[in-house]
Amino acid sequence: MEETSARTAGDTAPPLARQFGGNLLEHALQYVKERHWEVLPGAWLESDSGATRCSCAVPACGAPGAHPLRRDWTTHATGSTAEVRRLWSREPRAAILLPTGRTFDVFDVPETAGCLALARMERSGVAPGPVAATPAGRMQFFVLPGGAAKAPGLLRQLGWSPAALSLSVRGEGDFVAAPPTRMGRRGAAQWVHRPTSVNRWLPDAAEVIAPLAYACGQEP
Repeated sequence: MEETSARTAGDTAPPLARQFGGNLLEHALQYVKERHWEVLPGAWLESDSGATRCSCAVPACGAPGAHPLRRDWTTHATGSTAEVRRLWSREPRAAILLPTGRTFDVFDVPETAGCLALARMERSGVAPGPVAATPAGRMQFFVLPGGAAKAPGLLRQLGWSPAALSLSVRGEGDFVAAPPTRMGRRGAAQWVHRPTSVNRWLPDAAEVIAPLAYACGQEP
């Protein structure tokens, strides 16, 4: 997916915007230095006799190249640039994972619903925070931490059943793969609305839940 044309005014395209420039270490450092986000190295993709497989070597891996390497991963995320350099120097191919529930939560919706929601936000003057797209056809909206816990109640207030919508939440104890991490054979995660100084202040869940819910409600 190419970055959408619905850019926030004043977007000056900082280094983080060069989605596939540089290596994964440089991107991980930028997330830490520019956004003050914690990062975690994850699994990576390997080529084996022409086939692509996850470094975890599990044949039926559910998230090839984009999952933590250890069960206690929540205690190993770091916001230290020195530690980031050490970790990615050990394995430069490691996925960049961003723990949710700390400096942000994430609302995850189908790509078509995400595009519709962004259009409605633009018309209504709602400024989205960073928005990422995955090669699995999903879009991820970054909101203030605590949004995952608020979402079910907010949806019910709007008259929606949370179980009836293809809207999932990522909060405490979860993670997302950061661009430009490769996710299986389909491609890499990309920014739709990249992180910039303009959207440094994330929206609250209540600001974006209505357009997201409406857009998901239009899904067949």
